[in-house]
Amino acid sequence: MSAAAAAAVPSAVRSGMAVSRTIAAMRSARKAMPPDATVGFVPTMGALHDGHLSLVKTARANNDIVVASIFVNPTQFGKGEDLDKYPRQFEKDSELLTKMGVDHLFAPEADSMYGNNHVTYVDPTGFDGIAEGRSRPGHFRGVATVVTKLFNIVQPTNSYFGQKDAAQCVLIRRIVEDLNMDLNINVMDTIREADGLAMSSRNAYLTPEERRVAPIVYKSLCAARDTFLAKKKGGELPMQASVLSQTVCDVLGSEPLVSEVQYASVDNRATFQPLSEVHEEGAVVSLACKLGSVRLIDNIVL
Repeated sequence: MSAAAAAAVPSAVRSGMAVSRTIAAMRSARKAMPPDATVGFVPTMGALHDGHLSLVKTARANNDIVVASIFVNPTQFGKGEDLDKYPRQFEKDSELLTKMGVDHLFAPEADSMYGNNHVTYVDPTGFDGIAEGRSRPGHFRGVATVVTKLFNIVQPTNSYFGQKDAAQCVLIRRIVEDLNMDLNINVMDTIREADGLAMSSRNAYLTPEERRVAPIVYKSLCAARDTFLAKKKGGELPMQASVLSQTVCDVLGSEPLVSEVQYASVDNRATFQPLSEVHEEGAVVSLACKLGSVRLIDNIVL
């Protein structure tokens, strides 16, 4: 952004984080931004952790203006899921985003995003048939709809997502390409705790004992990766994908506190469609399991 363009950024943006609680306010703020400014966007559901903040840091380093959103999207939660108890800590999150140098926070209410007469949804073909989609029917329709809405409202140059939600990242890239959206999708590496547990807002639900054994989730994926690398080194590819998924299940099954393995899936890296064989180009191994009553997801790219 040129010096003249920088000078044209509203002082409310340059001097501190502005907050928009309505779509109209966010659109007004967006129109006030210089036309040649790059806008980095980090959409979140709040309850921020270091994984979110790493996305914000990357956006801050690569864009003139950074916008974040906090919106717990009701349409991506199914019946019996944790919409009502999903952690909400708006003041704390706002302070964190301000310290990270975010210029604008968009934090709408559900009634603003989904009005009384709302009937239009983005329904991505095929995603209810992948492993995560079968476990959470309608989830990807909700994700696709809210992300499309947010992109339309914020109109970013770049948007940032974490690899932990691997299927979601594939979906969002598909949306941008299929609907001819003019923005760049940036997928960043999963941020992990020192013991390997992928950072997630839902980790707060874990009891101390569950948290102690939670690294078993990533260990199961690492075991699958080691199996793949050994086959690759030995010239034994392609290999059966079922060997990798069974490896994940075997490791998870060794921990009594893992109450359910919902899936261990081996999928194409570009389409997230299931594979029967894994070749030299690798795959994504992903899982969903319950540790006690807490549902955790994770993945590893081979």
